[in-house]
Amino acid sequence: MTGAGDRLTAERRATVDTVVEAPAPVQPIDLTDDATVTEVLDLAERVGEVVLASGTAVTDTTTQIEFIAATYGLSKCDIDVTYNSIRISADRGPKLPPASTMRVVHYRSLDFTRLAAVDRLTRRIRRELVPPQEALKALDEITSAPHPYPRWTATLGWALMAAGVAVLLNGGALIALLSFATTMLIDRTNRILNRRKLPFFFQHMAGGVIAATPAVLVSTYVRSLHLDPALIIAAGIAVLLAGLQLVGAVEDAITGAPITASARMLEVVMMTGGIIAGIALTLRVAEVFEASVPIADMVSTRDLTSLPLKLAAGAVTSAAFALACYAERRALAAAAFSGAAATVAYLLVQHFGFGPIVASGGAATVVGLAGGLLARRSLTPPLVVAVAGITPLLPGLRVYRGLYALLNDELLEGLNQLSGAFAVGLALAAGVTLGEWMARDLRRPRIVRRIGDLRRPRFAAN
Repeated sequence: MTGAGDRLTAERRATVDTVVEAPAPVQPIDLTDDATVTEVLDLAERVGEVVLASGTAVTDTTTQIEFIAATYGLSKCDIDVTYNSIRISADRGPKLPPASTMRVVHYRSLDFTRLAAVDRLTRRIRRELVPPQEALKALDEITSAPHPYPRWTATLGWALMAAGVAVLLNGGALIALLSFATTMLIDRTNRILNRRKLPFFFQHMAGGVIAATPAVLVSTYVRSLHLDPALIIAAGIAVLLAGLQLVGAVEDAITGAPITASARMLEVVMMTGGIIAGIALTLRVAEVFEASVPIADMVSTRDLTSLPLKLAAGAVTSAAFALACYAERRALAAAAFSGAAATVAYLLVQHFGFGPIVASGGAATVVGLAGGLLARRSLTPPLVVAVAGITPLLPGLRVYRGLYALLNDELLEGLNQLSGAFAVGLALAAGVTLGEWMARDLRRPRIVRRIGDLRRPRFAAN
């Protein structure tokens, strides 16, 4: 009997770790107690706030909130998640008025350690039946805790990412070093501007200016080294694009949240416009002073030459991005593996004759699938691995090619390159969404397959 009981307990625990939507309240609260109901709604909203601010899609954020509320007995909730707000209305039965609450999401924080900690708290609430007061206290500790690494570590991560992107684009050691130094300056400058509350558009514009200036100087004064300074700009663009919520925007559009998708996409477009404006301003000033403008080579630089080096660069790029976003140490290895897988998948697909858009989508699907499966082993949210994994494929060089063509009155070529960059970004985000869906279906235990309405969490790592 003891063995049977242990097996039953193990099955229940496996199910608890797997399920997002609670089929029945595990720890029902007194629905007539307004204070307790408010505590539960506040807990659910604040968990949703952390998840949404990290770039998670609306559907996944809603599922996370539903899971928290249903665990405490509020299984009938109307949840409205938009770009910067969360509203919950909980039905308490025919004899009690519904309980409602709203929370505005004021910040957009790329702190993957906080995201993983909230994910673990969500599963702990379901598994250990944590009282609402204790869960709120634990959440307070998570959200008020400082970043796990010093700020200079994040700066080092962004700089390493830029160096990795430069190597992926066939840049030599000197280009990688210049990209490293340029990105450090971009990060430190934007940190100062952020303290002064400068809007993000102008911060990205300043980043574009800083990314283009060393490239102009190299192109003008160091021609004898035969470097490709355009790659410095491309690496800087990739770093500035990496922090935008492109994946969440496209996933919202695909999964039926068009309003939030439009808001997030507008933010991506505006921030990208700031980058382009900063670079264009720098190049125009360079022309005024008769300095050389870095020439953008229209020939593809992503090929199978030096494959081991590019695999290493892809791994470093993704791991560095995860480090810059304060990911936990165990997530860094998963991100590095994801970046290497994305790099080899992209290069192989393109080698067999497909274009960059198809290659990007195929590689991103591999990343989404790998992120979902790796998350189960490393207890890391799939979003961390997936977003880090696609960073080596961001179309920084294509954006600069389009800008260069427009500045040289090649309107058709410029629009073609910029629209191609946009299409690559969409393919990356859509591929990640498809890969994560495949991973959820593959890793779902059989015990859950036999339960009709239970679904695996799209956000939580298992």
